[in-house]
This record gives sequence, C-alpha cells and structure tokens, in this order.
Amino acid sequence: MSAAAPNASSVWLRRGLVALLVVGLGAGTVTWLRRPQPVAVSAVEVTRGTVEATIANTRAGTVEACQRTRLSTILGGRIERLEVREGDRVRQGQLLMKLWNDDQRAQAALAAAQLDTSRRRIVEACSAAETAEREADRQRGLREQGFISESAEDRALSEARTRRAACQTAQADARAAEARLAATQVEQGRMVLLAPFDGTVAKIVGEVGEYSTPSPPGVPTPPAIDLLDDSCLYVKAPMDEVDAPRLQPGQPVRITIDALPGRTFAGRVRRVAPIVSALEKQARTVDIDVDFDDLKAAGPLRVGYSADVEVVLDVHRDVLRVPAAAIGEGGRVLVIGADGVLAERRVRTGLSNWEQVEVLDGLKAGEQVVSSLEREGVKPGVLARVEPAASGATP
Repeated sequence: MSAAAPNASSVWLRRGLVALLVVGLGAGTVTWLRRPQPVAVSAVEVTRGTVEATIANTRAGTVEACQRTRLSTILGGRIERLEVREGDRVRQGQLLMKLWNDDQRAQAALAAAQLDTSRRRIVEACSAAETAEREADRQRGLREQGFISESAEDRALSEARTRRAACQTAQADARAAEARLAATQVEQGRMVLLAPFDGTVAKIVGEVGEYSTPSPPGVPTPPAIDLLDDSCLYVKAPMDEVDAPRLQPGQPVRITIDALPGRTFAGRVRRVAPIVSALEKQARTVDIDVDFDDLKAAGPLRVGYSADVEVVLDVHRDVLRVPAAAIGEGGRVLVIGADGVLAERRVRTGLSNWEQVEVLDGLKAGEQVVSSLEREGVKPGVLARVEPAASGATP
C-alpha cells in the first residue's frame, strides 16, 4: 500500500500539468485571435525626379485657323455662279461666287460707251482749240503789222478762248464718265466674292439659283462661304481668371487633342487675352492663344478639334518627390517603418501639381509612404500591410 500513494500523486501532478498547458494554449489562442490585424495600404517610395507647377484650361479649348473669314456679298441676289466646292483650295483673288447682275453690267456698258464718246469729244474740242489759238496768234501778228483792225484781232482771241474752254469742258465730262464707270464697277464688286487669301473652302451656304442674303451688322445670318487658312493653326483655350496673373506669352505648354488620344504636342503661349470673358452660368475665364512648336509633327488637323492645354509655370529637376495622394492635410505623411508600423511625419513641400509634390524636408529617398490615406483605419501607430502594386502601375 505504501507504493501506491506515490503513483497516485504522480498521476494527479501530470493531470494538473496537462490542464495548465491546455489553459495556456487556449489563452494564447484567444490572444492571437484578438490581436490587431494589419491594415492594407498602398505605398510608394520616395524618389528623385522632376516636379512641375502647371495649370490647365477650365473648359475644352479649340483648334483654330490663324486666318478665317466668313464671306457674304454686300448686296443680296440670286446666285448665278459658284466657282468652288467645299474642300477646294483657292488662291488669293480667285472668284468664289457671283450673283446675277445683268442690270449692273448694262449700266457698266453704258458708262463705258459714254466714256468713249467723251474722249472723242476731247480730241475734237481740243483740236479746234489749238487751231483757234494758232489763228489768234496769226491775227495778232497781222494787227501788229497794221493789216487788220483791232476788232478782228479781238474776235480771233475770243474764239480761241471759247475753243479752249470747250476743250476743258470735254475733259471734265470725260473724268465724270470715268467716275461713273468706276462706280458701276464698284457696284458689280458688291455682287461677287473673291478669296482674300490663300485657303480652303470650309462651307458653302446656297446653290446656283438660290437667293443669297447679306449679313447686316448684328443679324446672325449664315455666311455664304466660310474660308480658312489651315496651313497655320493654333489652339484657343479658356483659363480660369484666378490663374490669369501667372500667364505670360512665351510659356511652354503641352497640348492634347481628343481626336488624337495618347499623343502630346509641345507649344508656346502666344497671346493672353486682355479681358476676362463672363459667359452666363459659367466661370469667368481668360482666353490664351497657343502655337504648336512643330505643326507638321501633329499631322493633319481639323479646325474645330477640341484640345486641352497644360501651361508649365515652373520646373524643378532632380528633387525629392512623392505622389500628391501621399500628402495629407497640413503637409502630413504616414511613413511605413521597418516593423510595418505607420508613423506620422510633417514635411515641407515645394512645387506641386495634380500628380507630384516636391519634398524640401522631412523625408529621405527610399522611404515608403502611404498613398491610400483615405482608407478606413489608416492612422499613425497601426500595423500596415503593403498591397502589391497593380500590374503596369507607375509609383
């Protein structure tokens, strides 16, 4: 019986140790299950690169022609001739359209005939004047020699003066006839359209036989012919009025055109409008004109394409930078420590745009910062789990 007692004690001891082990494992499991879970975050590495300060147009800009005119005849009338079609290339001075004007041509023919008659009368009257003046000189000589009376000399002089006056009247009549002919030519010019410069016919309103209406001031009548010079193009873009003080001619720009996705063209600001446009129900804007650095590189462009303009105000190269999404309110960032815990740090920033921010102080190259600050649970002191970057994403 004395040997049985120690055996019972050993059994109870072992059972107690097993129970303690089970309780410890259970408590450890509960603690492990209740531990804080890492917060999934997106992170970027602090790198060196270029940061630009830029501003962009508030509404879509438009590709415009350097020269464009919407032509209408001064007088209305029936279209007699259309010498061009839409899309035709024309030369300066080329006839584009002519209205019916037989009455004006008849008036011009009459004026030309009257001018011819007046010129013939000049020849007749002035020849008679020269003959009369020679006769007066001869009579003066005879009077000095005493062969004729003084009254005979006076009659000869009077005749010469009369003939000379008739010559001058005929010359005045000819000048009046020339003016009448010129007036009929001006009237005929009101019934035709000539190309004021080399260009392309963009649009024609009207057909042969239809009535063409002129465009009086203040009346939005469609033009007869829309002519543009598409060899010289630029972009007109509206910029927010608050950015106007920072805009200057000569600033570099980047141009993107909706019809040509994935392509960017370099350009320069040529002109900043001197006035602010205030369109109803729209923000006040200042128009800028932007020239392409190499228009040929852009390829064939159409007037009216929508375009966006990004004006580069300043450039800092080889500086520390982080994505704009990593900068929180007050210049605060969350840095991922070596242990994965997020630490808040305040940084001093420089140039910035919608994508990148220059870091002047507070970060070092190679450090990782959180770029998903808006996610729930992302705050200083929490354990973070960095999500893998999406395929093709650029940090």
